[in-house]
Amino acid sequence: MLGGSGQVGSAAALRLACSGWDVTSSGRTASRFTRELRDAGVRFAQSDRYAAEDLEDLLHDGADVVVDCVGYTADHARMLLPFQQSMGSLVFISSKAVYVDDRGRHSNSAEPPEFAAPVTEAQPTMTPSDIDYNSPAGYGANKVAAEHVLLDSQLAVSVLRPSRIHGIGGTRPREWVFVKRVLDGRRQLLLARGGCGTNHPTAAVNLAALVQFCAAQPGTRILNSADPDAPDGLAISRIVAAHLRHTWNEVFLGTTPPDDLGDHPWNTLPPFVLDTSAAQRLGFVPVGSYADTVRPGLDWLVAAARSGDPARVLPAPDDPYFGSFFDYEREDAWLDGRSQEPSPSTLR
Repeated sequence: MLGGSGQVGSAAALRLACSGWDVTSSGRTASRFTRELRDAGVRFAQSDRYAAEDLEDLLHDGADVVVDCVGYTADHARMLLPFQQSMGSLVFISSKAVYVDDRGRHSNSAEPPEFAAPVTEAQPTMTPSDIDYNSPAGYGANKVAAEHVLLDSQLAVSVLRPSRIHGIGGTRPREWVFVKRVLDGRRQLLLARGGCGTNHPTAAVNLAALVQFCAAQPGTRILNSADPDAPDGLAISRIVAAHLRHTWNEVFLGTTPPDDLGDHPWNTLPPFVLDTSAAQRLGFVPVGSYADTVRPGLDWLVAAARSGDPARVLPAPDDPYFGSFFDYEREDAWLDGRSQEPSPSTLR
Protein backbone atom coordinates (compact mmCIF):
# COMPACT_ATOMS: atom_id res chain seq x y z
CA MET A 1 0.00 0.00 0.00
CA LEU A 2 1.80 3.13 -1.22
CA GLY A 3 0.71 6.09 0.85
CA GLY A 4 -1.08 3.79 3.24
CA SER A 5 -1.33 6.18 6.19
CA GLY A 6 -3.69 8.67 4.58
CA GLN A 7 -7.47 8.57 4.47
CA VAL A 8 -7.79 6.30 1.43
CA GLY A 9 -4.73 4.18 2.18
CA SER A 10 -5.76 3.54 5.78
CA ALA A 11 -9.26 2.51 4.77
CA ALA A 12 -7.99 0.25 2.01
CA ALA A 13 -5.27 -1.33 4.15
CA LEU A 14 -7.78 -2.08 6.90
CA ARG A 15 -10.27 -3.54 4.45
CA LEU A 16 -7.66 -5.78 2.84
CA ALA A 17 -6.19 -6.92 6.16
CA CYS A 18 -9.62 -7.75 7.56
CA SER A 19 -10.27 -9.76 4.38
CA GLY A 20 -7.24 -11.97 4.94
CA TRP A 21 -4.60 -10.13 2.91
CA ASP A 22 -1.04 -9.76 4.21
CA VAL A 23 -0.68 -5.98 4.03
CA THR A 24 2.36 -3.72 4.19
CA SER A 25 1.58 -0.02 4.32
CA SER A 26 4.20 2.58 3.44
CA GLY A 27 4.58 6.21 4.40
CA ARG A 28 7.17 8.83 5.23
CA THR A 29 6.35 8.79 8.93
CA ALA A 30 4.58 6.45 11.32
CA SER A 31 2.78 9.30 13.08
CA ARG A 32 -0.43 8.74 11.08
CA PHE A 33 -0.24 4.95 11.21
CA THR A 34 -3.09 4.11 13.55
CA ARG A 35 -3.38 1.54 16.30
CA GLU A 36 -6.39 0.13 14.46
CA LEU A 37 -4.16 -0.75 11.51
CA ARG A 38 -1.53 -2.33 13.74
CA ASP A 39 -4.16 -4.34 15.59
CA ALA A 40 -5.47 -5.58 12.23
CA GLY A 41 -2.01 -6.92 11.40
CA VAL A 42 -0.96 -4.25 8.90
CA ARG A 43 2.81 -3.69 8.87
CA PHE A 44 4.23 -0.22 8.49
CA ALA A 45 7.24 0.45 6.25
CA GLN A 46 8.84 3.88 6.39
CA SER A 47 9.34 4.70 2.74
CA ASP A 48 9.16 7.70 0.44
CA ARG A 49 6.89 6.90 -2.51
CA TYR A 50 8.74 9.44 -4.65
CA ALA A 51 12.28 8.15 -3.97
CA ALA A 52 13.47 5.48 -6.41
CA GLU A 53 15.72 3.78 -3.84
CA ASP A 54 12.89 3.53 -1.34
CA LEU A 55 10.60 2.01 -3.95
CA GLU A 56 13.30 -0.51 -4.83
CA ASP A 57 13.66 -1.53 -1.19
CA LEU A 58 9.89 -1.81 -0.81
CA LEU A 59 8.98 -3.61 -4.04
CA HIS A 60 12.03 -5.66 -5.04
CA ASP A 61 10.55 -8.85 -3.55
CA GLY A 62 7.32 -8.34 -5.46
CA ALA A 63 3.68 -8.26 -4.39
CA ASP A 64 0.43 -9.85 -5.46
CA VAL A 65 -1.09 -6.38 -5.68
CA VAL A 66 0.24 -2.85 -5.23
CA VAL A 67 -2.19 -0.07 -4.35
CA ASP A 68 -0.92 3.40 -5.20
CA CYS A 69 -2.82 6.07 -3.29
CA VAL A 70 -0.35 8.89 -3.86
CA GLY A 71 0.65 8.77 -7.52
CA TYR A 72 -0.13 12.08 -9.22
CA THR A 73 2.01 12.40 -12.34
CA ALA A 74 3.31 10.44 -15.32
CA ASP A 75 6.75 10.41 -13.70
CA HIS A 76 5.27 8.89 -10.55
CA ALA A 77 3.63 6.20 -12.69
CA ARG A 78 6.85 5.47 -14.57
CA MET A 79 8.60 4.79 -11.28
CA LEU A 80 6.46 1.65 -10.93
CA LEU A 81 7.23 0.18 -14.35
CA PRO A 82 10.57 -1.46 -13.41
CA PHE A 83 8.62 -3.66 -10.98
CA GLN A 84 5.81 -4.73 -13.28
CA GLN A 85 7.15 -8.26 -13.71
CA SER A 86 7.04 -8.81 -9.94
CA MET A 87 3.62 -7.23 -9.40
CA GLY A 88 0.55 -9.35 -9.83
CA SER A 89 -1.60 -6.28 -10.41
CA LEU A 90 -1.88 -2.59 -9.59
CA VAL A 91 -4.72 -0.47 -8.26
CA PHE A 92 -4.19 3.20 -9.01
CA ILE A 93 -6.25 5.89 -7.28
CA SER A 94 -7.07 8.58 -9.81
CA SER A 95 -9.85 11.18 -9.62
CA LYS A 96 -13.07 12.37 -11.22
CA ALA A 97 -11.14 15.63 -11.79
CA VAL A 98 -9.95 14.09 -15.08
CA TYR A 99 -13.36 14.48 -16.75
CA VAL A 100 -14.25 17.38 -19.05
CA ASP A 101 -17.55 18.46 -20.55
CA ASP A 102 -18.06 19.37 -24.20
CA ARG A 103 -16.51 22.79 -23.58
CA GLY A 104 -13.41 21.41 -21.84
CA ARG A 105 -14.51 22.44 -18.36
CA HIS A 106 -13.53 20.22 -15.42
CA SER A 107 -14.13 20.09 -11.68
CA ASN A 108 -11.33 22.56 -10.95
CA SER A 109 -12.26 25.04 -13.68
CA ALA A 110 -13.26 28.59 -12.81
CA GLU A 111 -16.61 27.79 -14.45
CA PRO A 112 -18.11 24.44 -13.42
CA PRO A 113 -18.61 21.71 -16.00
CA GLU A 114 -22.06 20.76 -17.22
CA PHE A 115 -22.95 17.15 -17.90
CA ALA A 116 -26.29 16.05 -19.28
CA ALA A 117 -26.27 12.82 -17.29
CA PRO A 118 -24.22 10.98 -14.67
CA VAL A 119 -20.64 10.75 -15.94
CA THR A 120 -19.46 7.37 -17.20
CA GLU A 121 -15.89 6.19 -17.67
CA ALA A 122 -16.27 6.89 -21.41
CA GLN A 123 -16.55 10.63 -20.79
CA PRO A 124 -13.69 12.62 -22.42
CA THR A 125 -10.84 13.59 -20.13
CA MET A 126 -8.37 16.45 -19.86
CA THR A 127 -5.36 16.56 -22.15
CA PRO A 128 -2.39 14.93 -20.39
CA SER A 129 0.11 17.45 -19.03
CA ASP A 130 3.06 17.74 -16.68
CA ILE A 131 2.39 21.24 -15.34
CA ASP A 132 2.22 21.67 -11.57
CA TYR A 133 -0.14 18.98 -10.32
CA ASN A 134 -1.00 21.10 -7.29
CA SER A 135 -2.67 23.66 -9.52
CA PRO A 136 -6.32 23.72 -10.65
CA ALA A 137 -5.33 23.21 -14.27
CA GLY A 138 -2.65 20.64 -13.47
CA TYR A 139 -4.24 18.19 -11.05
CA GLY A 140 -6.57 16.38 -13.41
CA ALA A 141 -4.23 16.71 -16.39
CA ASN A 142 -1.41 15.01 -14.48
CA LYS A 143 -3.72 12.25 -13.29
CA VAL A 144 -4.66 11.58 -16.92
CA ALA A 145 -0.98 11.43 -17.86
CA ALA A 146 -0.32 8.94 -15.06
CA GLU A 147 -3.29 6.82 -16.14
CA HIS A 148 -1.98 6.69 -19.72
CA VAL A 149 1.46 5.50 -18.63
CA LEU A 150 -0.03 2.67 -16.58
CA LEU A 151 -2.73 1.65 -19.04
CA ASP A 152 -0.15 1.51 -21.84
CA SER A 153 2.11 -0.78 -19.80
CA GLN A 154 1.94 -4.56 -19.45
CA LEU A 155 0.45 -4.25 -15.98
CA ALA A 156 -2.99 -5.44 -15.01
CA VAL A 157 -4.11 -2.09 -13.64
CA SER A 158 -7.41 -0.94 -12.19
CA VAL A 159 -7.72 2.84 -12.42
CA LEU A 160 -10.25 4.08 -9.88
CA ARG A 161 -11.81 7.53 -10.20
CA PRO A 162 -13.44 8.64 -6.93
CA SER A 163 -15.33 11.87 -6.32
CA ARG A 164 -15.56 13.90 -3.07
CA ILE A 165 -14.00 11.46 -0.56
CA HIS A 166 -15.37 11.49 2.99
CA GLY A 167 -14.61 9.56 6.15
CA ILE A 168 -12.19 9.30 9.04
CA GLY A 169 -8.74 10.74 8.41
CA GLY A 170 -9.65 13.24 5.72
CA THR A 171 -7.49 16.34 5.44
CA ARG A 172 -10.45 18.33 4.08
CA PRO A 173 -13.48 17.02 6.00
CA ARG A 174 -16.27 18.87 4.18
CA GLU A 175 -18.91 17.72 6.66
CA TRP A 176 -17.17 19.98 9.16
CA VAL A 177 -19.10 22.86 7.60
CA PHE A 178 -22.31 21.48 9.12
CA VAL A 179 -20.78 19.73 12.16
CA LYS A 180 -19.16 22.92 13.41
CA ARG A 181 -22.45 24.81 13.07
CA VAL A 182 -24.10 22.18 15.27
CA LEU A 183 -21.33 22.37 17.86
CA ASP A 184 -21.54 26.17 17.80
CA GLY A 185 -25.25 25.95 18.54
CA ARG A 186 -26.36 27.68 15.35
CA ARG A 187 -30.13 27.55 14.96
CA GLN A 188 -30.34 29.08 11.48
CA LEU A 189 -28.96 27.34 8.41
CA LEU A 190 -28.78 29.45 5.27
CA LEU A 191 -28.67 27.42 2.07
CA ALA A 192 -27.85 28.97 -1.28
CA ARG A 193 -30.09 27.80 -4.14
CA GLY A 194 -32.23 25.96 -1.63
CA GLY A 195 -29.42 23.50 -0.92
CA CYS A 196 -30.04 21.68 -4.21
CA GLY A 197 -26.38 21.65 -5.33
CA THR A 198 -24.84 18.19 -5.73
CA ASN A 199 -21.25 17.00 -5.94
CA HIS A 200 -21.19 13.22 -5.65
CA PRO A 201 -19.59 11.97 -2.41
CA THR A 202 -17.38 8.87 -2.17
CA ALA A 203 -17.01 7.17 1.19
CA ALA A 204 -13.44 6.09 1.86
CA VAL A 205 -14.84 2.72 2.95
CA ASN A 206 -16.70 2.35 -0.36
CA LEU A 207 -13.53 3.17 -2.26
CA ALA A 208 -11.62 0.72 -0.05
CA ALA A 209 -14.16 -2.00 -0.86
CA LEU A 210 -13.64 -1.36 -4.58
CA VAL A 211 -9.86 -1.60 -4.05
CA GLN A 212 -10.35 -4.98 -2.39
CA PHE A 213 -12.68 -6.10 -5.20
CA CYS A 214 -10.11 -5.20 -7.87
CA ALA A 215 -7.27 -6.79 -5.90
CA ALA A 216 -9.19 -10.06 -5.74
CA GLN A 217 -10.18 -9.89 -9.43
CA PRO A 218 -7.20 -8.37 -11.29
CA GLY A 219 -7.74 -6.84 -14.68
CA THR A 220 -7.17 -3.73 -16.74
CA ARG A 221 -10.08 -1.34 -16.39
CA ILE A 222 -11.20 2.15 -15.42
CA LEU A 223 -13.93 2.38 -12.80
CA ASN A 224 -15.73 5.30 -11.19
CA SER A 225 -16.04 5.13 -7.42
CA ALA A 226 -18.84 6.93 -5.59
CA ASP A 227 -21.54 6.28 -3.05
CA PRO A 228 -24.66 4.54 -4.41
CA ASP A 229 -26.60 7.75 -3.80
CA ALA A 230 -25.76 11.39 -4.55
CA PRO A 231 -27.46 13.56 -1.89
CA ASP A 232 -27.59 17.31 -2.38
CA GLY A 233 -26.46 19.88 0.18
CA LEU A 234 -29.86 20.04 1.85
CA ALA A 235 -30.00 16.27 2.29
CA ILE A 236 -26.46 16.20 3.69
CA SER A 237 -27.21 19.00 6.15
CA ARG A 238 -30.22 17.02 7.38
CA ILE A 239 -28.22 13.79 7.68
CA VAL A 240 -25.62 15.59 9.80
CA ALA A 241 -28.25 17.32 11.96
CA ALA A 242 -30.21 14.11 12.51
CA HIS A 243 -27.12 12.14 13.52
CA LEU A 244 -26.07 14.84 15.97
CA ARG A 245 -29.65 15.28 17.24
CA HIS A 246 -29.74 18.92 16.28
CA THR A 247 -32.54 21.00 14.83
CA TRP A 248 -32.27 24.22 12.91
CA ASN A 249 -34.41 26.50 10.81
CA GLU A 250 -33.57 26.09 7.14
CA VAL A 251 -33.45 29.41 5.33
CA PHE A 252 -33.70 28.78 1.60
CA LEU A 253 -31.97 31.40 -0.48
CA GLY A 254 -32.40 31.87 -4.22
CA THR A 255 -30.13 31.17 -7.15
CA THR A 256 -28.33 34.47 -6.52
CA PRO A 257 -28.02 34.55 -2.72
CA PRO A 258 -27.34 37.93 -1.09
CA ASP A 259 -23.66 38.56 -0.32
CA ASP A 260 -22.87 34.99 -1.37
CA LEU A 261 -24.49 33.70 1.81
CA GLY A 262 -25.48 30.06 2.25
CA ASP A 263 -22.54 28.49 0.46
CA HIS A 264 -21.53 24.91 1.31
CA PRO A 265 -19.11 22.33 -0.14
CA TRP A 266 -21.78 20.59 -2.24
CA ASN A 267 -23.09 23.82 -3.78
CA THR A 268 -22.43 22.55 -7.31
CA LEU A 269 -24.86 23.36 -10.10
CA PRO A 270 -25.14 21.87 -12.60
CA PRO A 271 -24.70 18.74 -10.46
CA PHE A 272 -21.63 16.55 -10.85
CA VAL A 273 -22.66 12.92 -10.45
CA LEU A 274 -20.71 9.78 -11.38
CA ASP A 275 -22.23 6.72 -13.04
CA THR A 276 -20.96 3.67 -11.11
CA SER A 277 -22.80 1.01 -13.08
CA ALA A 278 -19.56 -0.34 -14.65
CA ALA A 279 -18.33 -1.54 -11.25
CA GLN A 280 -21.78 -2.91 -10.42
CA ARG A 281 -21.86 -4.93 -13.65
CA LEU A 282 -18.62 -6.60 -12.56
CA GLY A 283 -20.35 -7.67 -9.34
CA PHE A 284 -19.13 -4.97 -6.98
CA VAL A 285 -21.41 -4.15 -4.03
CA PRO A 286 -20.67 -0.96 -2.06
CA VAL A 287 -20.55 -0.92 1.72
CA GLY A 288 -23.46 1.47 2.05
CA SER A 289 -25.11 4.76 1.18
CA TYR A 290 -23.83 8.19 2.11
CA ALA A 291 -26.00 8.27 5.23
CA ASP A 292 -24.79 4.80 6.23
CA THR A 293 -21.09 5.51 5.73
CA VAL A 294 -20.75 9.11 6.89
CA ARG A 295 -21.61 8.55 10.56
CA PRO A 296 -18.16 7.37 11.77
CA GLY A 297 -16.58 10.42 10.14
CA LEU A 298 -19.06 12.73 11.88
CA ASP A 299 -18.30 11.11 15.23
CA TRP A 300 -14.57 11.47 14.52
CA LEU A 301 -14.99 15.21 13.95
CA VAL A 302 -17.11 15.68 17.07
CA ALA A 303 -14.66 13.71 19.23
CA ALA A 304 -11.75 15.79 17.93
CA ALA A 305 -13.56 19.04 18.68
CA ARG A 306 -14.67 18.01 22.17
CA SER A 307 -11.21 16.76 23.11
CA GLY A 308 -9.52 20.01 22.09
CA ASP A 309 -8.22 18.39 18.89
CA PRO A 310 -4.85 17.18 20.25
CA ALA A 311 -4.08 15.38 16.99
CA ARG A 312 -4.87 18.57 15.03
CA VAL A 313 -7.18 16.88 12.57
CA LEU A 314 -9.72 19.70 12.31
CA PRO A 315 -9.37 22.57 9.84
CA ALA A 316 -7.50 25.54 11.27
CA PRO A 317 -9.55 28.70 11.93
CA ASP A 318 -7.65 30.48 9.16
CA ASP A 319 -8.04 27.65 6.63
CA PRO A 320 -8.84 29.46 3.36
CA TYR A 321 -11.21 26.73 2.18
CA PHE A 322 -13.41 26.70 5.28
CA GLY A 323 -13.16 30.30 6.44
CA SER A 324 -16.00 31.73 4.37
CA PHE A 325 -18.48 29.12 5.60
CA PHE A 326 -18.44 30.40 9.18
CA ASP A 327 -19.03 34.14 8.83
CA TYR A 328 -21.75 34.10 11.46
CA GLU A 329 -21.62 37.86 11.99
CA ARG A 330 -22.50 38.52 8.36
CA GLU A 331 -25.25 35.90 8.44
CA ASP A 332 -26.77 37.37 11.59
CA ALA A 333 -26.68 40.88 10.17
CA TRP A 334 -28.55 39.68 7.08
CA LEU A 335 -31.09 37.73 9.15
CA ASP A 336 -31.66 40.74 11.40
CA GLY A 337 -32.26 42.87 8.32
CA ARG A 338 -34.71 40.38 6.90
CA SER A 339 -36.64 40.24 10.17
CA GLN A 340 -37.44 43.95 9.77
CA GLU A 341 -39.05 43.41 6.35
CA PRO A 342 -42.82 42.95 5.96
CA SER A 343 -42.45 39.40 4.59
CA PRO A 344 -40.42 36.99 6.72
CA SER A 345 -37.73 34.70 5.41
CA THR A 346 -38.84 31.39 4.03
CA LEU A 347 -38.22 28.93 6.85
CA ARG A 348 -38.80 25.23 7.04
